Amino acid sequence: MNTPCRRLLEEAAEIISVDRAATHGKAENSFAAIAGIWGWWLNTRPPGPLTAMDVAVMMDLFKTARIANNPKHRDNWLDKAGYSALGFEIATQEDIDDDEPDEY
Repeated sequence: MNTPCRRLLEEAAEIISVDRAATHGKAENSFAAIAGIWGWWLNTRPPGPLTAMDVAVMMDLFKTARIANNPKHRDNWLDKAGYSALGFEIATQEDIDDDEPDEY
């Protein structure tokens, strides 16, 4: 039977095994690069719980790892710019809330 669930899973299989592999390389290589760069961030950031800004930085780093494999893929650069801008907005929002903004 060709249920909506089955169609979704078949489409996902096609996307990850053909489309994404062609664009980003083998998943295990991409994931290893992402793990390395995320590990660096998690070991470098100030101690404490993860924040919204950490997520923005880690998503930026995710796109950085993908750029290493395919620097001409425009979507990676576009997403990276967006995550960086959102991270900056989140980081500076804390300053606005404190009424003592840092100099930019």
